[in-house]
This record gives sequence, structure tokens and C-alpha cells, in this order.
Amino acid sequence: MIIYLIVLFAITLVYFASAERLIIYIRLIAFQGLLLCGIAFFELKEINTANLLFIVAETIIIKSLLIPYMLKRIITVSQVTKVHRQAMPGFYLLLFSVLALLISVILSQSLMNSFVNTTYMTAALYCLFTGLLLIVTHRLIISHLIGFLIIENSVFLFSIAVGNEMPMLINIGILLDIFVGVLILGFFGLKLKPHTNELTMLKD
Repeated sequence: MIIYLIVLFAITLVYFASAERLIIYIRLIAFQGLLLCGIAFFELKEINTANLLFIVAETIIIKSLLIPYMLKRIITVSQVTKVHRQAMPGFYLLLFSVLALLISVILSQSLMNSFVNTTYMTAALYCLFTGLLLIVTHRLIISHLIGFLIIENSVFLFSIAVGNEMPMLINIGILLDIFVGVLILGFFGLKLKPHTNELTMLKD
């Protein structure tokens, strides 16, 4: 079951490269939150109330509900709906995405040891590269924010790759990291929303 969830997660990362509307990005972010919830749940070695509450808070409440809601508000107010108006064409992004996947597989194989789950490490690296790819190839601020959120998901996968028992310390670290992402969305995205379009037109 976990393998299917990881494959679905990888498919969402590929879809990021070919999507042309920001609303699709938001739906993918929400869907990734649900997938991460399922992955974390099946990887739990000890099911207790505290672990379940942390997983639900990290994935469903924040990643699948709160963050997509904030992103939709930013899009509604800024009236920016298209992705590739000032971005690299989707075909080239797709090629870079496939290249990132190959690099992730190679790196995870080189890091193989008894303390690292290779499957999760591959997914985490691919997620990290996808987020960086969106940030580098897009000029819209909202795309940069989404890229940062994808990197946040990679942090979640990295924590499972190096310790699938999901200890409380890792849970707290991930939750704090997610809260930082929410704060960035709130203070950076919502506060600058009247100037979003103007800032994307700036040249180097």
C-alpha cells in the first residue's frame, strides 16, 4: 500500500511540471497532504493518540486544508491564475523533472545504508528538486511560495527516510517547519498581494 502512495506522490510531482493553472497547483498540494498522511500512518511503529494527532495536524489540517485555503485567497485577490505566462515552457520543465528523478535515484542509491530508507530518500530528493525547479524557472511570487511548500513536503519525507518510527522530536520539528511555511504565506503572500503582479514584472 505504501508503494502505491509513494508512486502517486511522484506522479503529482511530475504533474507540477505540466500543469498550467495555479488552481491545479493548489489541488496537488492538498492531495500531497493526504498522501503524506497515509504514508506516515502506515509507517507508524507505535500507534498512539499523540502520534495520530501530530500526523493529522501536520498533513490534513495544515497541508490539505489551511495552506490551500490561504493560496486560494492569494490567487483570488491578486487575480493571477496562469502558471506559464512568465515561466519556462511546460515541455522543458517536464524534461528537467525526469532528469531530477534520475538524479534522485542515483543519489539515493549512493547513500544506501542500514539507516536510510532508499525509497523514501528517492521521493524526498525528487520532491526537493521539484520545489527548487519551480522556484528557479518561475517568476510569479505565488509559484515561488508553492515551490517552498513542495520543499516542506520533502522535509517530511526526509524525516521518514531517516527514521520511520516517527519519534516525537521529529514530529515537533516538522510541525514547527510547517508553521514557518504558514507564516510566510500569511505575512509575505497576503500582505504583498496588492503588489504581486508588479513584483513579477521586475527585471534583473
